[in-house]
Amino acid sequence: MNAGLLAVTRASLAALAVLSLAACAPSGVSYKKDVQPILTKYCAECHTPGGQGFVASGLDVTSYANLMKGTKFGPVVKPGDALTSALNMLVEGRANAAIRMPHGRAKLPDKDIATLKAWVNEGAKDN
Repeated sequence: MNAGLLAVTRASLAALAVLSLAACAPSGVSYKKDVQPILTKYCAECHTPGGQGFVASGLDVTSYANLMKGTKFGPVVKPGDALTSALNMLVEGRANAAIRMPHGRAKLPDKDIATLKAWVNEGAKDN
């Protein structure tokens, strides 16, 4: 196979791989239906008024408005930007493995991490 055709073939395969991965990502994520249940199950025990996480950070995950207020250190969600949103960095363990959330517990299931990521990337809407 000549070099030009080989390069086109490789580029085409790479493009197909990217499109396949994008097709697997959740889309149309609903805060009420998809995100709030994750936050309630894994985060609310600590991140509600009186909880250890709330006392330490000020983060309250009991409502969309409270989540979007963020912490005493700043916002945790940057709509449209899961890469730099603290929420995503913390549940994925990208900020620092020692402060991965939920703290001292098992990592969130990959599907829930993907849901949170998609929700933030889709604009973190209250829907």
